[in-house]
Amino acid sequence: MQGRAPVVAIVDDEPGVRRALQRLLGTDGFEARPFASGDEFMDHLDGIDCVILDLHLPGMSGFDVQKALAARGAPIAVVVLTGNDTAVNRARSLADGASAYLTKPVDDEVLLQVLRSLAPAPAS
Repeated sequence: MQGRAPVVAIVDDEPGVRRALQRLLGTDGFEARPFASGDEFMDHLDGIDCVILDLHLPGMSGFDVQKALAARGAPIAVVVLTGNDTAVNRARSLADGASAYLTKPVDDEVLLQVLRSLAPAPAS
């Protein structure tokens, strides 16, 4: 990541969520790449440092994406961001390798702190 902004994928089927997160990340020095589905994201893994992943998506679910990333050995940190918070979803996400599990609506600063810990910005 030296010399470049960390690249964070945003995988959410809600366009408004993708736009809002893209703006937020951009103001904090991240390069955000939005994807409307897990399938679309899985076709564009190159250069991705971290992913903000919704669990309920068309096609591949967030759980399916986590399993596919693990099967490929992709070194991409996963931050689950869901509007369907249950103990089962939380436990399953973390067991499947998520680095963090957050719920919607998310506090901007909490999300940014998590991302900074996983994909720190390069030194100036």
